[in-house]
Amino acid sequence: MTRVAIVTDSTSSIPEQLIQTLNIRWVPYYIHRGAEVLRDLVTIKRDAFYQWLPTAQELPKTASPGPGDYITMYETLHEEGVEDIVSIHMTSKGSGAFQAAMAAKAMIGETLPRLRLEVIDTLNVSMCSGWIAIEAARAALAGKSFEQVVERVKQLIPVTRMIQTADTLKYLYMGGRIGRAKHLLGSLLNIKPLIGMEDGVIVALGTARSRKDAYQRIAGMVEKAAGPLGKIKIAYVHAAAREEVLKIRELIEARLVVVEELIAELSPALGVHSGPGTAGVCFFPVQDSG
Repeated sequence: MTRVAIVTDSTSSIPEQLIQTLNIRWVPYYIHRGAEVLRDLVTIKRDAFYQWLPTAQELPKTASPGPGDYITMYETLHEEGVEDIVSIHMTSKGSGAFQAAMAAKAMIGETLPRLRLEVIDTLNVSMCSGWIAIEAARAALAGKSFEQVVERVKQLIPVTRMIQTADTLKYLYMGGRIGRAKHLLGSLLNIKPLIGMEDGVIVALGTARSRKDAYQRIAGMVEKAAGPLGKIKIAYVHAAAREEVLKIRELIEARLVVVEELIAELSPALGVHSGPGTAGVCFFPVQDSG
């Protein structure tokens, strides 16, 4: 057991092998599909969900974990001997997870006075939050202190970026997650929207005439953001569209030095809003060989 435990949630969409290797703990979101209440990546898996989603007559509702879910996780870790926890969450402007974790922190403050708990809003989503949890877990495994792990997280928040495209924005619109990209809904059917996150809210980054053009635009944006060294850590993120993100990978690896790469599929709780066919990247510039 490391000195500092890292907690996140299922929407971080971290590949399972890394979750296990880095001992990252995660709490599942909820998906309400009609009368069913499903737990993200527990009672509903990616393949089955993405096969079903295009046939849905009504979009499922998603719900963040509640304070009780986080209390259970924090208490379990404390029982295992953990006294320092860094809890990392997707943007508070698109989900209630951060607020739920903060409420849990307040509730256990008296019963677990020795527990140090930092609850962090990444102002991002998907594998952007995932990268932050991964790097925090690596710092913890390297023996870094609680304060050093928190500082590493805060360094990454402003530089970790998401860019993605899809055939449609209808899922984001239907789920109320369209943010400041609403004007793209009126685009012609053959226009591919590019979206990202700014200050915790979805924003429009432009449009492209085809998927091929969209992927070229994504690669160009990543190259511009990479900085003078041109080194990045990147996750190629998709929803039932692995072959599509491999096309993005080919373009990016021809332009940049990829220090580390991952291929990650969105969890159902995120995929319900982006829809099948979504493809994009979550990345951050690397200032040294690490």
